Amino acid sequence: MANNIGRIWETDPDSKPRERQFSEDFVGRFRSGRLVGKQPESLNEWRVTTGDPVVAEKIAELMGGAAEEWDTDKEDNLEILTDSASVEIIIESSHKIDASMKLFGMSGLVHHCDGVEFLSPEEDKGQPCGCPKLLQDRKDKAKSGRGPKPSIDVVFKLADAPELGLFRFNSGSWELVKVLHTVIADVDKVGGATEEATGGPVRATLSIENVSYTTKAGRDVSYNKPVIKVLSTYEAAQPLADAA
Repeated sequence: MANNIGRIWETDPDSKPRERQFSEDFVGRFRSGRLVGKQPESLNEWRVTTGDPVVAEKIAELMGGAAEEWDTDKEDNLEILTDSASVEIIIESSHKIDASMKLFGMSGLVHHCDGVEFLSPEEDKGQPCGCPKLLQDRKDKAKSGRGPKPSIDVVFKLADAPELGLFRFNSGSWELVKVLHTVIADVDKVGGATEEATGGPVRATLSIENVSYTTKAGRDVSYNKPVIKVLSTYEAAQPLADAA
């Protein structure tokens, strides 16, 4: 007997459930925190979100944990709370690392700069942004809600499964901002970048590291920070473009 289920929506096509659409750019995101209720929680191991069950299954296989649905209106509706604080990645070039300063308001992005000049909107691009010169002053202004915070984007593939495609990690870490120029320089150096061309892909680790210490006043301080360490050049059996 023929299957006629496809005709259910024939007379009312607008009511037919839409197929879930996934972004062609990224197959998942690495996250170092989550919201519990309305409170942010810092995590000791990576949390990965994706909309692709195949990707979710592979992440759980490589990094531990199990895929579960979480409450989101975005396409990455599956999350894996992994058992891994570190993962080996492939960064194609230093152009896959981007950093800027952003402040969001009720209407969306209200301030976007590189610390010296506006990056957007187009009519303000290149104009002085007015941010303080000193990093600590920028942090203080951001903490008060009157200044932008770092927005660092890293795009990469998993060294153990490059065929899955591109992942993204976004961080607002001031600690990562402090060393980002060194990370970019390491990617260029190890990847063999020249003035004429970007370097080849490098192997690196993306980790969550805990920092704990006691202040002179006797107060215990503990926080997590993302760390990127460049290890070596990456040589694949086939070009990265073909491995996606």
